[in-house]
Amino acid sequence: MGLSDQPFEITCPDCGGVMKVDPVTRSVIAHTAAPRKKTFGDFGEAARALKDADARRDSLFAQSVQAEKNKDDVMAKKFAEAVKAAKKSPITDRPLRDFDLE
Repeated sequence: MGLSDQPFEITCPDCGGVMKVDPVTRSVIAHTAAPRKKTFGDFGEAARALKDADARRDSLFAQSVQAEKNKDDVMAKKFAEAVKAAKKSPITDRPLRDFDLE
């Protein structure tokens, strides 16, 4: 059973686009894009989605402002914990270098 010289079509299972492939040159010779789907059914639904997006954006901005206000306190606490951990296990020996292992 030999290979055919006729181009064949491949349909994308995700988007539904169709490509025509030439088996001899192994290249795409034609492409048909999938039809675009409507995002919203009507204007009321689109307006609600925009209002929800605005509310979400405002909420995220308020959270980032609050996080920026608390940033100094959080960094100070992290630094204090790192200093405490460093004092518990002081380094007494010199660290090994690759040169020392040869």
